[in-house]
Amino acid sequence: MNHVNDHGEKDKIQDVEMDIDQKKEENKEGGDDANMTQVNGDILGNGATSQEDAEMEEDECRSEATFRYTVENITKLKETALSPACMVRNLPWKIMCQPRPNTERQNQKTMGFFLQCNAESDSVSWSCNASATLKLINQVNEAENHTKKIQHLFYSKENDWGYSNFIAWNDLLDPNRGFVVDDKITLEVHVKADAPHGVSWDSKKHTGFVGLKNQGATCYMNSLLQTLFFTNKLRKAVYLMPTESDDNDKSVPLALQRVFYELQFNDKPVGTKKLTKSFGWETLDTFMQHDVQELCRVLLENMESKMKATVVENTIPKLFEGKTLSYIRCKHIDYCSSKEEAFYDIQLNLKGKKSVYESFQDYIKVESLDGENKYDAGEHGLQEAEKGVSFLNFPPVLHLHLLRFMYDPMADAYVKINDRFEFPERLNLDKFLNPKEKKEKTPATYILHAVLVHSGDNHGGHYVVYISPRGDGKVTWCKFDDDVVSRCTKQEAVDNNFGGHDEEVAVKHCTNAYMLVYIRENCLNDALCEVTEPDIPPTLIERLAEERRLEAQKRKERTEAHLYMTIQVVSNDNFYGHQGNDLFDPDRVNYRTFKVKKSCTMLEFLDIIAENLKYPMQQMRIWPVQSRQNQTVRPTFMDMDSNTHKTVQEVAENESPWTLWVETLSPESGLQELPIFDKDNDVLIFIKLYDPKTASVSFCGHMYVPISAKVSELVPDLCRRAGFPSNTPLILFEEVKPNMVELIDDVNLPLEKTLDELMDGDIIVFQRDDPEVHQYELPTAKEYFKDLYYRVEVIFCDKLNPSDPGFSLDLSMRMNYDQMAKAVAQYLQTDPYLLQFFKPQSYREGPGNAIRCTFEGNLKDLLLYSKPKQPRKLYYQQLNIRINELENKKQFKCTWVNSKLKEEKELVLYPNKTGRVTDLLEEAKKQVTLAEGGSGKLRLLEVISYKIYSIQREDTLLDMLNSQGSTKSFRIEELPLDEVSLSSNETLIPVAHFHKEVFSTFGVPFLLKIKQNEPFSAVKERVQRKLDIPDKEFEKYKFAVVVMGRVEHISDEDQNIRVDLDIFRPHSIQGANMQARPWLGLDHINKTPKRTRYNYLEKAIKIHN
Repeated sequence: MNHVNDHGEKDKIQDVEMDIDQKKEENKEGGDDANMTQVNGDILGNGATSQEDAEMEEDECRSEATFRYTVENITKLKETALSPACMVRNLPWKIMCQPRPNTERQNQKTMGFFLQCNAESDSVSWSCNASATLKLINQVNEAENHTKKIQHLFYSKENDWGYSNFIAWNDLLDPNRGFVVDDKITLEVHVKADAPHGVSWDSKKHTGFVGLKNQGATCYMNSLLQTLFFTNKLRKAVYLMPTESDDNDKSVPLALQRVFYELQFNDKPVGTKKLTKSFGWETLDTFMQHDVQELCRVLLENMESKMKATVVENTIPKLFEGKTLSYIRCKHIDYCSSKEEAFYDIQLNLKGKKSVYESFQDYIKVESLDGENKYDAGEHGLQEAEKGVSFLNFPPVLHLHLLRFMYDPMADAYVKINDRFEFPERLNLDKFLNPKEKKEKTPATYILHAVLVHSGDNHGGHYVVYISPRGDGKVTWCKFDDDVVSRCTKQEAVDNNFGGHDEEVAVKHCTNAYMLVYIRENCLNDALCEVTEPDIPPTLIERLAEERRLEAQKRKERTEAHLYMTIQVVSNDNFYGHQGNDLFDPDRVNYRTFKVKKSCTMLEFLDIIAENLKYPMQQMRIWPVQSRQNQTVRPTFMDMDSNTHKTVQEVAENESPWTLWVETLSPESGLQELPIFDKDNDVLIFIKLYDPKTASVSFCGHMYVPISAKVSELVPDLCRRAGFPSNTPLILFEEVKPNMVELIDDVNLPLEKTLDELMDGDIIVFQRDDPEVHQYELPTAKEYFKDLYYRVEVIFCDKLNPSDPGFSLDLSMRMNYDQMAKAVAQYLQTDPYLLQFFKPQSYREGPGNAIRCTFEGNLKDLLLYSKPKQPRKLYYQQLNIRINELENKKQFKCTWVNSKLKEEKELVLYPNKTGRVTDLLEEAKKQVTLAEGGSGKLRLLEVISYKIYSIQREDTLLDMLNSQGSTKSFRIEELPLDEVSLSSNETLIPVAHFHKEVFSTFGVPFLLKIKQNEPFSAVKERVQRKLDIPDKEFEKYKFAVVVMGRVEHISDEDQNIRVDLDIFRPHSIQGANMQARPWLGLDHINKTPKRTRYNYLEKAIKIHN
């Protein structure tokens, strides 16, 4: 049993999954006690008319109802008592009452009072958000009713909610309390529910509108799309965008047209997958919640660019564009600098503001520039001035973005502001217009059209939108919650979304308005103009209708797929050009594919093929292609006479896909029909010609040959097919199976004795008997097919480009390293010695260990770790130095930082493996630009966690440097002239940036020269010059000496502090053979860009098409 453990206090309500806006109800109770008493006309009472019954049935979709339940014989109640169902939002709601043991006092009991929803449903996918008032009626004085409130997300596992300790049993039965009369109590519930999800809810029937399906986390997009859809003038313009030649998958305008059309004419929720696909989004993008304000800007900008040079150009600026004037006006001289700027939305600060009007007042607030912050007025010098913004005009459709998400420097994170912020239904902005630049011809009075609402915090949440479709908010509001649309009151749409605290439940609201859409009163009829089917181009309607027809056809095919089988057809055309074993490659051949009913007869199927190939039936013969036991795939005979009336499923023996070779009559034969094939005495032979010059084979057709015929009898026909003179000497082979091609020695024997296990589909390969043939790399067909057996397709991917699809080469697995490198270099048009290769990793994608150029194995050895049934893959990178030189060098990655500590770039250096730091620095000089008049000397620093750990000695062996570790790196920089030589009373100290915690280091650390006994103020001046920081900002910097995480701040007040070098000397650590080096810390705010408020997102919204 689900319940709220109350202890009699309203503020103890727990486990409420979602905040639901509650309102104070004005309960008008009436009627006599009965098992079901009607209140407010929501549920009919005794004596109700049949007309009223009909009205009740029609109103089962209502959002709220009040109903009562009288429990008789209360003193004898042992089991749970359930009321009859009351229908709200098409779901059955019941009052549940039961005696319960008191969990705190074992010998006493209490009355449990619960509200139950849809308990008898077998569905597990439904949910309904509701708030309710549970009331125990005082039958003597109803002013003293016992009342408690609940709010809950009802679903299959928690279909009842309430209080197990609603009232103590003794208090219930106390005659002085007035709850029990005639051993009866009356329970009353007022329930207010949102439209349910996961059950049959006909949004079109109840509201006239449909919702949008949520793809995972696209509620923010759905809310915005509904808002734009109900901006009717924009919808009409979108329909008129020319998209006739647009790509179905990549056109954003076409996808938006499709969504708008389906929202207007569909009866069911509309999908958005095609729209997000047109944005260029991956599936992951639809499961990441973004900012609706950001999407609004990006989408409108995209649409505006697509509308250029069309009949609807400038529609978006005319609807959404207003203008502001930013100015700086000097107080004491006649000088003003101003700039006019356009806006599509206004961002209002609501922190510390009570209403929209206060936020607008804050927006145009004048800032004084005086004191140290005077304005530089050019020739007039520094002047006291006023800085501000004024509005020149407001657009017909006004988007107000409420800044509910703000950066909190104390928490170093974005937080949501849930404070109460009021916005009116009717908004007058005249007083915010610039009086001197007034360009408005009509009052700037706006009517509230839409309220986008966010529930949750800065980590995510849920968006819904409330819209007044006709702009008559006092009459009609609808709530659009993804796929569910329901009517709602003005209070639900507006008042309940101001935010703030709920006084009764003491739960801080996280559900509040986030974006407001207002429409100018005098533009209402234009912005919300009627959009009917005649306003939509007929070509667009036809295109969308054809899309729906094709989709319906595909759905039908999917549902009827079990009734069909796939038949793949090849012809001689597919055999020409094939260079491998058998007649074609089953994985690469371009089949003619037929979806045929399994019940179709072979005769009917022949008719289909004849029609498709444009051949008469008597000029075609079907040969099933079968896999032999010796790993070959060859055509085999099928007796059509005995199979004509059998179904294709029977003949194919349930094989799907079923592959067939269709033999067709050659037009050159002069015959009217195919010659008869004697299955007992004839055999089907295929012919290939091998050319050793080009190391290639050519398909030369097929022939019917009597099995008793001698091989020599075939020679004249073979010469004719090859274009050789008829007396040309030939060498003949039988292609038995992969890597098995047998020479036919005696051509005077009959075929049945010459060919191995003579069968239909056998292949004879022939070539000219040329005495010069041995000069070629693959002189005979036998060598050719042996080489082919060892050939493999290898994909080579660029190691430096993780998304590189690579290119494929057919290589022999017997190739050595040099042969492979030469083949790849030829493809890339580079020197093979400027390539380095890498093996793939064993268990995941990506390059593994480098392959040495002295590798003595062959390609087969390199591909040992390739995954089965996966493409064989190797990685490469192009080099600037030869691979044999590179392998004697050590790759060293480090960062170059210039003297201003601002320009950084990564260096990849190749010093000798046995080299020292000085060799590394010489290599670096070849890649960096040194400062003019600088020292010309470089040094290598080891940096760990944004702190300089050490300066590496120039004679240190490179093998001694370990660059492993995610927080460790090396840096090369030029020595400043004043640090080249240090006197005995000078030293270099490391300086690093941190904020509050010394472990929160950031930025670029640096070395600073200090001198014994010099004023610390001089040190601060050098730091400021080195970092180039303005005085006003540098005042906020605090200085500290940090030793082993211990911070000692240096006082700003004491001007007489002097440098003591002993403080910065390395400190010995007790019990360890190492020393800790102190560093100078600069404590200030990290102004590097922060993550978005959705801290699990790394990238901004982009529409890629």
